[in-house]
Amino acid sequence: MKQRQPAWRWLTSAQRLEIRRRVSQGESNADIALAMGCAPSSVRYTLRKVGGLKARIRPRSTLRLSLPEREEISRGLVARDSYRTIAARLGRAASTISREVRANGSRGAYRSWQADARAVRQATRPKPAKLLECRRLRVAVERGLRRRWSPAQIARRLVSDFPGDLEMRVSAETIYQSLFVQSRGALRAELTRFLRSGRTRRRPARRVSRVGQITDMLLISERPPEVADRAVPGHWEGDLMLGRYARSAIGTLVERQSRFVLLVRLPAGRDAQAVKRALVQAVRKLPVHLRRSLTWDRGKEMAAHGPFTIASGVQVYFCDPYSPWQRGTNENTNGLLRQYFPRTTDLSAYTQAQLNAVAAELNGRPRETLGWETPAEAFARAVAMIA
Repeated sequence: MKQRQPAWRWLTSAQRLEIRRRVSQGESNADIALAMGCAPSSVRYTLRKVGGLKARIRPRSTLRLSLPEREEISRGLVARDSYRTIAARLGRAASTISREVRANGSRGAYRSWQADARAVRQATRPKPAKLLECRRLRVAVERGLRRRWSPAQIARRLVSDFPGDLEMRVSAETIYQSLFVQSRGALRAELTRFLRSGRTRRRPARRVSRVGQITDMLLISERPPEVADRAVPGHWEGDLMLGRYARSAIGTLVERQSRFVLLVRLPAGRDAQAVKRALVQAVRKLPVHLRRSLTWDRGKEMAAHGPFTIASGVQVYFCDPYSPWQRGTNENTNGLLRQYFPRTTDLSAYTQAQLNAVAAELNGRPRETLGWETPAEAFARAVAMIA
């Protein structure tokens, strides 16, 4: 079989010279191939045969300020001209001049060459990953991920932990990109297991609610107004979290104001009497002024709500049918807990000490709804204020 000749031999000498001329003017290989009517591989092969050719810097877009224009801005600022006067001379919008000066110091600090160098530097693509460049920041982010903080919690907590250090700033999206996008992998891939979902890409999760038959219920509409506005601590939301095949469960209690979490082991099962005994034991450990109400869904495990109220002093209110969102704080918390207890977990294997350790870790996470304070801090402050 006849061997195929290299693509560059199909081009004439004039065509190869034209390719080199276009490359020297800054055109891309794809544009050159389109103009010459050949494949991009022909352009690349032609350049390799002549040892390559360094392309010139592409001309700057007319939408961007040039160095002469920045020199004119600098002269205008020295002459104390207004932004509108400078803009009129350059044929630019006044807001363009204002943003340019504000981004590069101020009227007294503006230097044209520094501003132009900064613009060229920022226009460079691809940009280096911030988490690759700053080791301190990367270590802080990895520490937060190992504590099972979300990227948003890490980003906002860095602001409060390092208020004057602009180097220690990163967005939640940057953290996600470093974990999910291979080309931006500044963080180690194994850190994705510390994310709540445990996935390598974001995906919405579905919630499944259970409905039961309970008598003598007080509905959520009968709760005092102070419960809805979270003005007073001591009002709780509760539910059961089920394990593998729904054969095991733990009780979850969340304080509405502080989002403080209590986990309750159910060694005797999840029937109404077993749940009542376990919840009474857990609630009695709280100060009396923090035992005000408990909002539950319509699961049959709370059928003994009357005896529970008598034993604990906590009035139980029930959600409307098919409305688990009415106790959204608890639903959200159960979603967070799934990071620790996947649905395939046998929850009966955990001791109360282990559940307390998980609750302590969750209560130590900064929360956006608390102004990036932790539930433990908010709960301790609420207890101190009432005490």
